[in-house]
Amino acid sequence: MIVRHLEYMKMRLKEEEMKKDMVNRPEHYTNSSIETIDIIESITAEGFHYYLEGNILKYLARYRHKNGIQDLKKAQWYLNKLIEVQYDTSDGNVHTEVRMDSTTRTT
Repeated sequence: MIVRHLEYMKMRLKEEEMKKDMVNRPEHYTNSSIETIDIIESITAEGFHYYLEGNILKYLARYRHKNGIQDLKKAQWYLNKLIEVQYDTSDGNVHTEVRMDSTTRTT
């Protein structure tokens, strides 16, 4: 009876761990009053989109060998964030920078 209860408790613990959102709000990045991504955005300023692009590539490159679908969802999160940053209209302008080869064109 005790063994079955221990197995049940292990199963419940695993279910609870799976409920944690490791893509959108991983605990290790949200345990302070300011999210890590906001700090990175603040200190990288104009280069923040490079950080986002790097993370997109990182998660796409490793998903087959490390965390599977979770890494694809992380890549998607960073892509969504990049789209949000590139099309930010908070200053009244729509930023739609398009890079072609070695030139940059703003539309």
